[in-house]
Amino acid sequence: MGFWALAGGVFGLVLGSFANVLIHRLPRGESIVHPRSHCPHCGRTIAWFDNVPVLAWLWLRGRCRYCQAPISWRYPFVEMVFGLIWGVHLALLGPSVVALKGALLLSLLFVLAWIDLETMLLPDALTLGGTLVGLAFAWWEGRLVDAAVGAALGYLGFAAIAWAYQKLRGHEGLGGGDWKLLAMIGAFLGWQALPFVVFLSALAGLVIGGLWLWLAKKDWRTEVPYGPFLAAAAAGWWIAGLQGLGA
Repeated sequence: MGFWALAGGVFGLVLGSFANVLIHRLPRGESIVHPRSHCPHCGRTIAWFDNVPVLAWLWLRGRCRYCQAPISWRYPFVEMVFGLIWGVHLALLGPSVVALKGALLLSLLFVLAWIDLETMLLPDALTLGGTLVGLAFAWWEGRLVDAAVGAALGYLGFAAIAWAYQKLRGHEGLGGGDWKLLAMIGAFLGWQALPFVVFLSALAGLVIGGLWLWLAKKDWRTEVPYGPFLAAAAAGWWIAGLQGLGA
């Protein structure tokens, strides 16, 4: 258990570094492979030893080595979260398909939630790509029908709600990215998870989103990113089910 926890944690830290690339570049339409990691302020390429997860940020004191511009705390935070996700899954489930599935799901949900919070976008590369990954896992597990139904219901159900809301209110209530995110969740978790995910995310969105609008003194028409609520509800469903998976 200790070995796999350590191995998963280290792998998660490295993957978290790549997740930061996705968070920064995907919403901007930039390539995730070229150019190499560089400072967004001075443009200098970041050396490998300044790209070591978490540690590099600490020894550089959160600043670029060349121009001394601040490096966001997001970078080590995302890396540590990924280390925790992968370390815990491998510690509890060992090197198994279920551990890989759960760690990938939570990783995708985390990245999508963060991008949505920052930009109000849910990139197709992650939602649609994640849906295909979820269906592939379902095929391996012999539950492809449940996953396919979940993906279809997630997408079409939210599309219908969005259409009805726009007809009644005259403006968009749910963006297409939310439909695709729920389709991805349905593909990973099956249609059985959708009632819980939709209910909990709607409740959280109403309470937390409403509280934020009130505290920030925003108009009720102000858009609030819904992806983080969907992601949190789906993560809750998965985590609650770990006990039944042998954790």
